[in-house]
Amino acid sequence: MSLVKRYIAFVDGMNYRIGRVVMYGIFVMMAILLWSSISKTFFNPALWTLEMAQFAMVAYYVLGGPYSIQMGSNVRMDLLYGEWSDHRKAQVDAMTVIFLIVYLVFLLWGGWESFMYSISYGGERSNSVWRPYLWPIKAIMLVGIFLMLLQAISEFFKDVLRIRGHDMGAKT
Repeated sequence: MSLVKRYIAFVDGMNYRIGRVVMYGIFVMMAILLWSSISKTFFNPALWTLEMAQFAMVAYYVLGGPYSIQMGSNVRMDLLYGEWSDHRKAQVDAMTVIFLIVYLVFLLWGGWESFMYSISYGGERSNSVWRPYLWPIKAIMLVGIFLMLLQAISEFFKDVLRIRGHDMGAKT
């Protein structure tokens, strides 16, 4: 039990810190899009801005996902869930998070295959005029999916501990 609680503390702490830093990535994306607007209005349009904004959004989304799950800010159907006891919520969450874990394992596997393909062929490039290498964003996606998997496992452990009567705080 002590090992499980240490795992939860480690993963939650790591994803919390990463999420708090990554949440400012929205300002990076806004700055890129602002520069895009300025350059299109007053100068020659920058070719890299739209694709770079998309890359920034991907990083923001996949690296912020574990933090979002940890904070309970993910979308949930609340037809019945809101009326259930914390014990019942933990039971249902423990069952449904298993599906998330399986999905993330397959997503990680597919992401790894895509990343290795990108590396093995001399560096896969985008089809745009800018033609950036795609392996850096694929690597960021792999890290984000892996962190999401670690967080999903942490959430599963928290639900199991709640079912067993340990106080892990109420799930929001």
